[in-house]
Amino acid sequence: MEGELKLLLRQFKHKATSTYSYLIASKLNNAILIDPVKEEIKKYQKKLKEFNLELKYAIDTHVHADHITALGDLRDIYDCKTIMGEQSKVNCISQSISDGENLYLDEIRIKAIYTPGHTDDSYCYLLNDNKKQFLFSGDTLLIKGNGRTDFQNGDPSLLFESLHEKILILDDETIIYPAHDYKGFKSTTIKEEKINNHRLSMDKNTFINFMNSLNLETPKLIDIAVSLNKECGIIK
Repeated sequence: MEGELKLLLRQFKHKATSTYSYLIASKLNNAILIDPVKEEIKKYQKKLKEFNLELKYAIDTHVHADHITALGDLRDIYDCKTIMGEQSKVNCISQSISDGENLYLDEIRIKAIYTPGHTDDSYCYLLNDNKKQFLFSGDTLLIKGNGRTDFQNGDPSLLFESLHEKILILDDETIIYPAHDYKGFKSTTIKEEKINNHRLSMDKNTFINFMNSLNLETPKLIDIAVSLNKECGIIK
């Protein structure tokens, strides 16, 4: 347990892609996994067994382009529900979720927030527990950065709006857990990002021009990952 939290929260890192996954469990030992990676399934299984947890939900914040999701495998192993936003063009999931919809894990309420921009199906998930608030921000908001916008119908204008109209309006003490970090940081807060993330201080036109000029290297697995992730990571 972390501090005085009523819930169990564990962070996993897939070193090859610097992807973070999150295991959250209620007091009744029901659990949810956010952004699980196929190669890390044994780690999740070990932790679920260690804490005697029953996996109820597996969520992807969007269709990932740099790794293969574990959604399908977890569904087959644990008979859990698999969930993505309604904008995701994925037919293998158990349930689509929409902007503002709440997901309940016993006493835990998780609010889905549609935040397009990195991709056209990107979501963040907001969780409240014991006066603490957590945002699992996917690739929308990273630590001192944000997700790229140059594939999967990314749009810097929409990302600017998602950041400023959906995320930065949250309480300053909200703890941010992103889907990636490439420098070893594990979490941040809204307040810290307002101070340290220079991209958030840009006006909209400057931000759009900045994002359009990044010229980033294409993810190595994008051709394989996107198509497989639309099948929940299951090779047919």
